[in-house]
Amino acid sequence: MKDIMIITSYFPPEIGAASNRMYHLAKGLQKHNFKVSVITPLPNYPTGKIFEPYRGHFKHTSEENKITIHRLWIYSSNSKNKLLRLIAMLSYSFSLIWFFMWNTIPRTVIIQSPPLLVAFTSILCLRSKKRKLILNISDLWPIAGLKLGALKKNFSYGFLEKIEYFNYKHANLVLGQSEEILTHVTSLFPNKATFLYRNFPDFNIPDISIKDKSTGKLKIVYAGLLGVAQGIYKLCQELDYIAIQLHIYGSGPEQNAIESFIKNHPDLDIVYHGELSRKELHKVLLKYDLTIIPLLNRIYGSVPSKIFEYARLGLPMLYFGGGEGESIIKKYDLGWVANVGDYKDLNTVISKINPSEIQSVYRKKIQKTALGNFDFNRQLELLIPKL
Repeated sequence: MKDIMIITSYFPPEIGAASNRMYHLAKGLQKHNFKVSVITPLPNYPTGKIFEPYRGHFKHTSEENKITIHRLWIYSSNSKNKLLRLIAMLSYSFSLIWFFMWNTIPRTVIIQSPPLLVAFTSILCLRSKKRKLILNISDLWPIAGLKLGALKKNFSYGFLEKIEYFNYKHANLVLGQSEEILTHVTSLFPNKATFLYRNFPDFNIPDISIKDKSTGKLKIVYAGLLGVAQGIYKLCQELDYIAIQLHIYGSGPEQNAIESFIKNHPDLDIVYHGELSRKELHKVLLKYDLTIIPLLNRIYGSVPSKIFEYARLGLPMLYFGGGEGESIIKKYDLGWVANVGDYKDLNTVISKINPSEIQSVYRKKIQKTALGNFDFNRQLELLIPKL
């Protein structure tokens, strides 16, 4: 049995794509006879407050599904203040250093990035000729931060680029969730060993029953983080509600603004349902005609994991994010696309969708595509020989 450690900033009971991705990776490796340990902060995302069962702990270690999980102290915050966010990352980095000093670290370590600073701390402390460091990149920072408007090209941006360069240089293997990420890494280090590791989900597929033909409005659902990058608040403002209903599930920084907007515009057909567990959400999503996957701006390297999750559910998608994600929707015929940032085009695309045509035959076709092309276990089996 081979020891392997995963270092991540997000892990259940936290919700979201990053948490799910790292949990499935840990669980998958454990099933393939790896002895898996995970280092992660005390759970606090997305509220910015340590979850109730973990408050008052400097460190919490448990074994869950035969996976050892070390939860370390962090100064938790979901503030938009850059200084507070930096303090949060530094606090987790210091906790990691302390952990490394007093614990035996396996020879194979998977490090999640971003956050860049956490990945940098891990690589700086753990690099050794006897140890294999695997960098798992889900988003390209600082490029993504520039596109989102969170960063500006100044001294701090240049410093982050140096950290990014250091991380790539000293990683023995780079896993990227998109072709664009791997292209970026190899543009800097042409001989770097890389592997395309998509964010494929791993759950039992639901049965798709015959859906009654819709006679009313097109029922569109968004489920996930209500953050700046997703732009759900602006989406609420820009959609044409003549022939649609918008249903929203999730939580995040824009939640209060969205709830206030709905309260102040009772004439618009928008319903906010709050937050559900992933298992509950999977059942609820199937009653809608289609889901929308938006990004406020096209982010190079980003491919929302929702694409693969919803395809497995057999849920048609309306993609509004551009880039590689748009190409995947088109290639596999998973739904419709609208030009990123063009709300006029988005409303035009929606107006041409006939709810009565979104039936079980199309849904089953999407699900079959997912089973044939987005298989978590098949991908993991290809990755394991490289670990």
